[in-house]
Amino acid sequence: MRQVQSGCETRGHIIRMGSAGVQIVCVALGVLGLIGGIVCCAIPRWRVSSFTGQNIVTAQETEEGLWMNCVVQSTGQQQCKSYESLLVLPSDLQAARAMTIISCMVTSLAILILFAGADFTTCVENEDIKPKISLVAGIALMVSGLLLIIPVSWSAHKVISNFYNPLVAQKMELGTCIFIGWAAGVLLILAGGLLMCFSRAKSGSSGGTAKYYSNSASAPATNKNYV
Repeated sequence: MRQVQSGCETRGHIIRMGSAGVQIVCVALGVLGLIGGIVCCAIPRWRVSSFTGQNIVTAQETEEGLWMNCVVQSTGQQQCKSYESLLVLPSDLQAARAMTIISCMVTSLAILILFAGADFTTCVENEDIKPKISLVAGIALMVSGLLLIIPVSWSAHKVISNFYNPLVAQKMELGTCIFIGWAAGVLLILAGGLLMCFSRAKSGSSGGTAKYYSNSASAPATNKNYV
């Protein structure tokens, strides 16, 4: 019976080690996704000017972001100007402002929640609540990933539509922030999916209870009287 109990304890220790490893990976993915979201929010490279067709003037390049647009000269000099009003922005950039900021806030909150309920920390000592906390953090990471991918994809669709529209004179192309936003969103969704799957498997495996009996307890009494 002691061998069975020691085997169960060893198995539980291995499961906890695996859970901690997955959570560390998810924290790393969440931090990378948060950095990508901050870069998308801060750097004005959502749209860049295109030098195709009649736009052969390469002396300056126009860059547009969520907060400002910049003009980069061929000499390396850069001049940026903030948008005078929110209403000046197109609808996709207006939505991108709000959704990108919310995504960064939700990602930060999810990472803090994951730290609180992770197996490699002692913030929460109740082992039954930790999988639920990890599940909440996973859902928050997936939501933040979607909040980042939606505005990036919307802006990319609008840039591509205007690029092939002959009525639009100034052609723009996809900037660096579009690709960074896609990568960051995928990392956040991947981290959230890992946490959700692992937390569900861990919490579901503890539903049954095993009973062990010793051979000595089940042995019947064999005392007999002989004449």
